[in-house]
Amino acid sequence: MSFDVTRALTGALTSAPTGALTRTCLAPLLLSVLLSSPAAAQRKPATPPLQGVVVKVIDGDTFTLRLSDGTQRAVRITELDAPEICQPWGEEAKQALADRVLKQTVRVQPRGTDRWQRLLGRVFVGDLDVGDRLVRDGHAWSAVGRSGRGPLMAEQRMARALSRGLHADPQAIHPADFRQRHGPCLFPVAPHASPPAAGRAAATVRR
Repeated sequence: MSFDVTRALTGALTSAPTGALTRTCLAPLLLSVLLSSPAAAQRKPATPPLQGVVVKVIDGDTFTLRLSDGTQRAVRITELDAPEICQPWGEEAKQALADRVLKQTVRVQPRGTDRWQRLLGRVFVGDLDVGDRLVRDGHAWSAVGRSGRGPLMAEQRMARALSRGLHADPQAIHPADFRQRHGPCLFPVAPHASPPAAGRAAATVRR
């Protein structure tokens, strides 16, 4: 909000007669506008990053992170979708992720959790954005929203143009399409990853 607008609202509030209905109406309005201003938004604290060592890689976009207190969390890299472990290039994508993060100290910028309680977030090794690199090298697709756009579409187009990784196969299937045709793969449960429905085998979780 500009300084002039704020000053005008404040002036209108202070000039209203004491106890008048005008002041009663303007007070919550001014508070609401001030709290929604860019300055107020900038003061909202961001979720602090987590740092730990990767102790296991589950597939091309999921791994187990050991934190400094010894606890372990399953982490799912956001902004991309790697091949299912049971589809073509699934094992190669898993190995590509392992080559970059296994036994490395990584930083995770959390963005919530999914239905299996996996931590969602961007992942960095030093200054390297791991998700960005995986898509650039052709080991994953950019995540795509309902608009058909995705955060790493430019990187995906470059990898496809250069036939990198999975894009060397012109018949490569997007993981979402693979899941729709064949159903999800089964893989071992990672720490803090529990099945979303009762009655599912305890040793596996659907992805």
